Amino acid sequence: MKILIVDDEVLVRRSLERVVRKQGHEVWEAADGVDGLSKWREHDPDLVFLDVLMPGLTGPQVLEEIGPSRRAKVILMSAYLGQEKISEGSVLAVDMFLPKPFEDVFEIVRRAEELLS
Repeated sequence: MKILIVDDEVLVRRSLERVVRKQGHEVWEAADGVDGLSKWREHDPDLVFLDVLMPGLTGPQVLEEIGPSRRAKVILMSAYLGQEKISEGSVLAVDMFLPKPFEDVFEIVRRAEELLS
């Protein structure tokens, strides 16, 4: 499966990337919403790990740009969900919410893979 990880925290991106790659998936990383949107359009991923608060574009803004016809499953991640106003349409477009910090990256990737099966 093709996976895109969009998060401004290096540690989050790298930990997810290592496990996803070890599982045999193709993976791309983006450190902000603008780069994430570009890579989403370029690579047409099956699954996107998407942070809520990032420089450039927020996760909900990226979802608005992609639009409702997207085929990728989306896992929205945030430690600060209460601080960001998320539109109802964006929330409905998310397949899973993942609070940060997370303890077991292997469990997260297993749950992500289940979304696609």
